[in-house]
Amino acid sequence: MNQIRTLFWQDNAVVMIDQKALPLEERTLVCTRYEDVVAAINDLTVRGAPAIGVAAAMGIALGARQIQAANTEAFQRDFMAICDAFARTRPTARNLFWAIERMKRCFEKTLASDTSITPSDINQALVAEAIGICEEDIAVNRKMGANGRSLIKDGDRILTHCNAGALATAGYGTALGVMRAACEEGKKIHVFVDETRPVLQGARLTAWELMKENIPATLITDNMAGFLMQRGKIDLVITGADRIAANGDTANKIGTYALAVLAKENNIPFYIAAPRSTIDLSLKTGDEIPIEERNSEEVVAFQGARSAPFGMPVYNPAFDVTPHRYITAIITEAGIIRSPFEKNLSGLF
Repeated sequence: MNQIRTLFWQDNAVVMIDQKALPLEERTLVCTRYEDVVAAINDLTVRGAPAIGVAAAMGIALGARQIQAANTEAFQRDFMAICDAFARTRPTARNLFWAIERMKRCFEKTLASDTSITPSDINQALVAEAIGICEEDIAVNRKMGANGRSLIKDGDRILTHCNAGALATAGYGTALGVMRAACEEGKKIHVFVDETRPVLQGARLTAWELMKENIPATLITDNMAGFLMQRGKIDLVITGADRIAANGDTANKIGTYALAVLAKENNIPFYIAAPRSTIDLSLKTGDEIPIEERNSEEVVAFQGARSAPFGMPVYNPAFDVTPHRYITAIITEAGIIRSPFEKNLSGLF
């Protein structure tokens, strides 16, 4: 299958696929300043929790190279300000904060390793750490796919929501990674792709990935999913996740909760595929997960075309939370986790 490289470090810059241009145009964005990466995360040029984490790590490494400080204290102050800039971008994605925390630990460890350490030494360590996070993400996704493909039978019809493929990660994907792994094993599957309002990540991104890799798929509107389940056309549902609480409650793209309820009603397994870096044991339940609310323009217009009256009030939460009781299992790189989630998720750490 084709290897989709969502983002990577090259020539002291962060190179990423411009996901806003897909599917009509395939182009890349070259970020030479950390502010460019912050903007790319904010405007969905790069999106998907794991990819956001990788982008932040690379952006922090890029920002450290921009620092011109007179002493170590000033360097550290500027570095922390760069980390804070990334922390303000997407509040729901746990992988973002996981990556920031990891880059901070790398910075502190490097700084403490030698009293004669130079900014150049710190920069080299941060770049190596960011590249390592990127490479590890792809390896983790492949392991997740290998673990989850046993849940898919030959001939299965799978529903997915939003984009949890290579484009949502550094490469390969979480939910789509499980499907890719099943195809690589020789299983014949068919994927039903929710369009995923309001910015159509399913129609623009997941459909593009599946067509690029010749995986049979059908695009449906979000409100068709229940009908297909009722008619017996869906065998299982697999989605990604942006943050998983200690009890298994899971935040994912808005509309996921409704799919989980429909799946439960129709006795269809509902699976989450996510790396351990998405799990947040500091939050007891999904009630504590911060939910990002995005700009109203995403709802009332698309690519410049107005679809609602001017002045119409809008509510635009980007995510919802699926209670753990609706989740059949959570697929991770460490194995398939089932209920009791609180006990079994904590056992991963």
